[in-house]
Amino acid sequence: MSFAAATLAAVALGLQTAISPCPLATNIAAVSFIARGVGNSRRVLLSGLLYAAGRTAAYMALALAILWLLREQLGEGTGLSRALGYYGPMALGPAMIVLGMLLLGLLGGGASLSLGGDRLQRRAAAGGLWWALVLGVVFAMSFCPVSAGLFFFALLPLSAAHGSLLALPLLYGAATGAPVIGFAFLMAFAAQYLGKAFHRLAQVERVVRIAAGVVFLFVGVWYSLKYIYGVPLPV
Repeated sequence: MSFAAATLAAVALGLQTAISPCPLATNIAAVSFIARGVGNSRRVLLSGLLYAAGRTAAYMALALAILWLLREQLGEGTGLSRALGYYGPMALGPAMIVLGMLLLGLLGGGASLSLGGDRLQRRAAAGGLWWALVLGVVFAMSFCPVSAGLFFFALLPLSAAHGSLLALPLLYGAATGAPVIGFAFLMAFAAQYLGKAFHRLAQVERVVRIAAGVVFLFVGVWYSLKYIYGVPLPV
């Protein structure tokens, strides 16, 4: 995969994360926080941008830490490339199968790591504008099976394979916050369309999730057959 294709994949993974059920719930909570400033277009837009910046910074920091540790353990340059080239395709197949099953709801999706509880949200609601940045960081780290699978099983291997410690995680993080920026824009300039936008997003999420799950399952089986079992499949 070329780096240009990898950048598109990182953005697609970020958007899929943003509209998955668990992150979508946190994004709705963020929109509720931003809605305090309805009537003040500048405040609404700035809150949306700060929230998206918080999510982006959190994902970049986590990806950088994990990929840096991986590089330290495996060595830079050819050592890392050799290890990724040998083990990467073998691990990618099962990882994509698991991720596809998560997206299709075949493995359940109830468990989650929620850091943004009601207490934090109430405190943020009573605080200032910069709490949008804090919520972005906290909600980004509130992983559920689908968002964890997309980040750890898809984005990190993609970033490692291209040696991108910052660029691809940055694009991924920015994409996860893009819907909130869009809703902030609607609240600032077209609040009457907000309900319709939420309804459309819920419809799109289901279609995209099922389609992505099927693709991940198909590609995961292909990788497993080719690189684990040695079946001579076409590239």
